[in-house]
This record gives sequence, C-alpha cells and structure tokens, in this order.
Amino acid sequence: MPVGGYGRAVDVSTGQLLVVGAAGLAAGAINAVVGSGTLITYPVLLGAGVPPVTANGTNAVGLAVGGVSSAVAYREELRPRARLLLPLALLAMAGGAVGAWLVVSLPEKVFEAVVPWLIVAAVVLVAVQPLITQRVQTRVHHLTKRAKDLPFLIALLGVYGGYFGAGQGVMYMAVLGLRYDEDVQQANAAKNLLGSLANVAAAVVFIATGAVVWPFVVALWIGSVVGGYYGGRVARRIPRSVLRGIVIAVGLYAAIYLVVT
Repeated sequence: MPVGGYGRAVDVSTGQLLVVGAAGLAAGAINAVVGSGTLITYPVLLGAGVPPVTANGTNAVGLAVGGVSSAVAYREELRPRARLLLPLALLAMAGGAVGAWLVVSLPEKVFEAVVPWLIVAAVVLVAVQPLITQRVQTRVHHLTKRAKDLPFLIALLGVYGGYFGAGQGVMYMAVLGLRYDEDVQQANAAKNLLGSLANVAAAVVFIATGAVVWPFVVALWIGSVVGGYYGGRVARRIPRSVLRGIVIAVGLYAAIYLVVT
C-alpha cells in the first residue's frame, strides 16, 4: 500500500509494519537502559524504503511518546526545580523546532551526507557513556546550579535532537551532570524532560511538513511503548555492556551502509 512520504510514495506492507514495530519495541527497551534506540529504528526505516529525511521525521514522531512518558515518571524530581527548568524547557523546544526545520528546509542531500557521521558520533558517545557517567558521579565540588552556559548548551542540544537525535541522551547527561546537578537521578529527570520536549517540538515540524509515514509512526508508537514498559524489565537483566555492544554494532553497520550506498 503506497502512502505519502515527503513528496514520495512509500510502499507499506504488513511485513514491514511488523518489522518496524519490532524495531520500536527493541528501541523502547534499549532506551530504558542504555539509550540511543534511534540507532535501531532509523536503519530499519531506511531498509523499509523510507527516504532519509522522511525516515528521520517518522522516527522522531514515532519515538516521541516514549520520551514524554519517561519525563512524567520523574515528575517528583522535576517539581522542586520548576522555575529553573521552565526557561530551559522553552529553549529545548525552540532548539528542537529549529533542528527539524533545518532537516526539511535544506536539500535532502545535505542530510544524507551528514547523517552517517552523526551516527558515528552517536556510536562513540554510546561507547564512552560509562566514562561520562563515572565522571558525573565522582565530581565532588559544588556546582553552580545556574551555570551561565547552561541555557546555550540546552538550546544547542535541542537543535541536535531535532535534527537527528541519536545519542542526545548521553549528551544531555554529560551537560546536566556537570552544569545542573551531580546527582544522577536529578540529572536524568531533567534529561528526560528536556529531551522529550525537544523531540515533541521537532515532531510538530515534521508532521506539519508531511515528513512522516503514518503507518510506520503508529507501529513505532505501539512498539516503543510496549518495549519501554515490558521490554525494559527484560533488558535490565541483560548486562549493559551487552546492550551497549548491540547498539554500537547496529550503529556502525548503519553508518557503513549509508556511506557505501
């Protein structure tokens, strides 16, 4: 069944929907433990015949729901700092919208040329994530909660998240752990809120410009919600190093595939 996809017709079959849904399930589970589930879903969408920009938009819209639910789960940690987080949230949303606008406004060849290197960068971030987390956890000196460069960094991360987003969770944790709060749970709560809002803003832009394939979006919604809730329980029993290795392997394969083709 051909459906619209940012100016191109995309054939959608039942088998493809099942595969994309399974990828969403895996991404939801991996996001619950390691992050960077986009490195799973984006290559699968490309394999289903979705053009790169549309695959990016479809992926952003499809995984946005899971991000919002994770932010809601941390509402107790977020409530005491609402005044500090409100302007940061607005900056993250503005950045996400700008990033998505860049994707749909620039020639598709630009995105096709850049995205393999963004995937490689995301893979590197996933690989060094334990070192970043360790650095955050072992800092002992007092933070300046209202670091002067924090708003700029949050806006910049929002732009990246709206443009592609793989590995943005690791970036948020690095910035928030060093500029917002040394406590990992507090930093993670802020990361979930800011990252999810940037993704939602990007999703609005992608929807408004038609850069989505809705059947695949629904498949990702279902898969990521189920994967995040149930799959996360199973994923937590698997060593993080194994899950991280899976994400890295898939990401490297996707980057090589995009460069070669």
